[in-house]
Amino acid sequence: MDEEKAGSRTAPDDITAGASVAADRAGQAPHRYEVRPVAWVESPLKRRAQAPRQGSEGAPPAWLVFEPEVAEAVRDLRAGEQVIVLTWLDRSRRDELSTVPGDNSASPQLGVFSTRSPDRPNPIGLRWAQILAVEGLRILVSELEALDHTPVIDIKPVLDPVAER
Repeated sequence: MDEEKAGSRTAPDDITAGASVAADRAGQAPHRYEVRPVAWVESPLKRRAQAPRQGSEGAPPAWLVFEPEVAEAVRDLRAGEQVIVLTWLDRSRRDELSTVPGDNSASPQLGVFSTRSPDRPNPIGLRWAQILAVEGLRILVSELEALDHTPVIDIKPVLDPVAER
């Protein structure tokens, strides 16, 4: 493994993070970060044209199939819980900086950071979903608009604002 990739697996401390920003501004090559999938989506959605723009617009349930090395991280997830699923939208365009949101061609172009477009510099998908079933390393979630074989980069619980006080 090369030194750049090896160094990217550890979280930078404040000094390192500040140095990378300074290096970027000075015209030096930016640091690269490695994101590894923890799971993969199994979905009936095979092509982008099949996927609704938002999960609430008719997306089907989908299975998240976790890698064996993260089994311990998955062990406490239960049916009925609400989670946030973070995906890497690997079939998205990364050179898009503006888009017309939705299906309305009369709308003005907006910068992608003002939209939910999957086409963006870092195509991270974010979906609030309910866990419908857990079968070992397979978790069925509700309304996921991600395509079949989309990498899952993280899953997080939805926090109850009252319980977190």
